[in-house]
Amino acid sequence: MKIGEVAAHTGVSVDALRFYEEKGLIRPHRAANGYRYYSEQTLKLVGYIKLAQQLGFSLREIGENLPLLWNSEEAPRYLLAQLFEEKIALLDERIGQMHTLRSLLAERAVQVCPLLGTGQIASS
Repeated sequence: MKIGEVAAHTGVSVDALRFYEEKGLIRPHRAANGYRYYSEQTLKLVGYIKLAQQLGFSLREIGENLPLLWNSEEAPRYLLAQLFEEKIALLDERIGQMHTLRSLLAERAVQVCPLLGTGQIASS
């Protein structure tokens, strides 16, 4: 199928598909006329890329892990669980950093405006 058809089926723009190709995430076959032709498997792959992005994975991370997904039947389940656990640990670390930052900002707000009391930030 042509790139426009893949875009229509997946909801991903033609430009994004070209970008995925540039990054090596998808690989079309080129016809003599230069047109890109994609296999049906590309639809599943683009769906995986979209889902992985929604789950917080970068295109670099997605590209690094694509070979793991397509080379084995059993490995992906275990490897994906491991990747998800690693991503959860990173998120937990970031959440902790954000809580610390929020506390610091709340302390500064009280120092700037003593009327705010004990760390409570007034809302508009």
